[in-house]
This record gives sequence, structure tokens and C-alpha cells, in this order.
Amino acid sequence: DPFCGTGTTALCASYRGRTAVTTEINPFLVWLSRAKTDYYAPRMIAGLRADGRTVADGLRRGDGPRVPLPRMRNIERWWSPEALDFLRALKGAVDARFTAEAQPRTLFLLAFCRTLIKLSNAAFNHQSMSFKPPASGQDGFGFQPDWPLLFRRELEFVLDGALVNPTGEVQVVQADARRLPPAEAGAIDCVITSPPYVNRMSYIRELRPYMYWLGHLENGRDAGEMDWAAIGGTWGVATSRLAEWSPAPDGFRPPLLQKTAARTAAGAHKNGALLAAYVRKYFDDMWRHFQSLSGLLNHGARVHYIVGNSSFYGILVPVERIYAEMLAQLGFADIRCRPIRKRNSKKELIEFEVSARRR
Repeated sequence: DPFCGTGTTALCASYRGRTAVTTEINPFLVWLSRAKTDYYAPRMIAGLRADGRTVADGLRRGDGPRVPLPRMRNIERWWSPEALDFLRALKGAVDARFTAEAQPRTLFLLAFCRTLIKLSNAAFNHQSMSFKPPASGQDGFGFQPDWPLLFRRELEFVLDGALVNPTGEVQVVQADARRLPPAEAGAIDCVITSPPYVNRMSYIRELRPYMYWLGHLENGRDAGEMDWAAIGGTWGVATSRLAEWSPAPDGFRPPLLQKTAARTAAGAHKNGALLAAYVRKYFDDMWRHFQSLSGLLNHGARVHYIVGNSSFYGILVPVERIYAEMLAQLGFADIRCRPIRKRNSKKELIEFEVSARRR
């Protein structure tokens, strides 16, 4: 899986006894995927349950260290002052108890991540993330919520999951999908992946709370730089750089892509030219990905890409057809575009499986 995300595809393969290799450019997602696909000894898990009780008791006493607040813009929109104080104490307790980057610390940090999002005001019930009204630090009767108990419950959930160990082997590699690390020729028999869609959705935006608290981001500039490095990113400086971007001389320019980008640029919307550059860059990046992947595949290997088409101000971007053209130019056979499901209320937006076989 060259677009790892949270590691679900590799984990499912490993549960079926397969050997899986997955790559991801985002360091937080690499950490998360390695945590999900690792093997955990039952004896260690039993000890961590006792550690969880100790940490929760210390949080109730309030006698532990507190970490500084992350430099996250508008952090008060995400958490109430009481929740922020608790999260600082919780992160301080984890850091004090587990100083090394080992499995126990990883599992406690997973529970910390689950806790911080449970305490946040963020609402994830829409494609564009929004915020609920800020919650007070007390329940309806004026009592402080038992947040140490919430953390313990999240830790128990993580530890229960860690006991279900996969039987296959997983390798999670931090890498750019446009420049996949070299491997033995013909090492890959099957590719199952879902790359970023052409919809200007920033994955950094959704992951910011975890990445700031765990130290993967220090400021907004870091977030923009990381989004620019990813395929399809448009957060912060990534948007401004699109205006200066130009396609590489050896890029892929099929007539269908050229026509779609030209129509987008000529549209009535004031950002038409910027959106056209975004579309061109997305497919330029994906072309480099397909080129990089091709040499790693075994003869007869199958590829399966789950991807949705897009629409910008009424102009449809036929992603699946352009993928098919790329694969055909690289010599793949049995290329098929199969609709899977509608994506939302717009009838033209559909998710496809684009599959092919390497000759």
C-alpha cells in the first residue's frame, strides 16, 4: 500500500497472514501505523494495565509535571481551559513514566491521542471539520468530570486491541509515493491502496491536534510545508506555491487532462487558474508515483486503486479515466474502472476501483 494512511490495509493483510509493505510521507501516520501493526506480548499488556491505574491516581492528586502547551493556532477553540490543563498533566505523566520510545510509551500515547480528541470541541460529522460550542469543565451538576477515568477507559481499549496480534509481517516505511524506495525487482504481487482524492482536502488539517501534542509540528509553517510535500495538499504555503508551480517537461499530459484543466482555468470563478494548477500538479505527482511503482511489481501483479472523481464549480475531473490512461501508457493490461458507491448528494461524484495487471 503506497498510501498508508493509518495502516488499515497493511493491518488487514497481516491479519490474513500476508507479508505487507506500506509507505507514508507523514511521520505521525508512520508512527501510528507501526503502532497498529506491531506485536505486543500479553505479559507486557498486563503490566501496563497496572501502570494505567497508577497514572490515573496521580492525575487525581494533581502532583505530577505538566508539559507546555503546543503552539497550535487558536488552541482555545479546540479545548476548554480545564481540558487543556488536564491534557498538559496527562502528557506530563506519560513523559515522566516512559522516557524511552518503546512499546509501553507508544500504547500510552495512543490512549492520550484518543483522550485529547474526546475532550475537544471538534465535530467530525461533516467533510469540513467544524467546532461545537465550547464545553465547560463541569457537568450539569457543577462537578468536575472524571477525566482520569476517561483516560483509563481509552487505555483499556488500546490495550485490549494490542492483544489481538496479527500473524503476518508488516513493514511501514516513511517515504514519498512519488519516489518509492528501491526494492528487489518483482517483489510486489498486489497493490491495494487509496491515494488522496482531487478535492483539496488537507490531511494535515485533520491531524493537527495529534501532531502538535506529539511534537511532529511546531508551528503553522511546519504544517504548510508538510502539506506541500504530500500529494494533493493545499494547506497554508501549499496554496500560495501553486501559483508559482509549473509542470515538469517530462510530465504526463493526455488530452483529457489538458481539456479538464483548461476548462477549470477558464471558468467563471476567480480561483479558476489556481484550481487548474492544482489539478495539473495532482496528476503530475500521480504520474511520478505510477512510474516509481511500476519497477517494483512482479509480472502479473495486480493493482487496485480506490479513488473518487471530483468537481470544481460544475467542471468534472474524471480521475478514474486519467488513472486508466496513465496505467495504459505504462504498459498495464486488463485496465478496468468499476464504480463502487456514490460519495455524497451530488450525483456525479462517485468512488471507483481502478484496477490493472502488469504485463
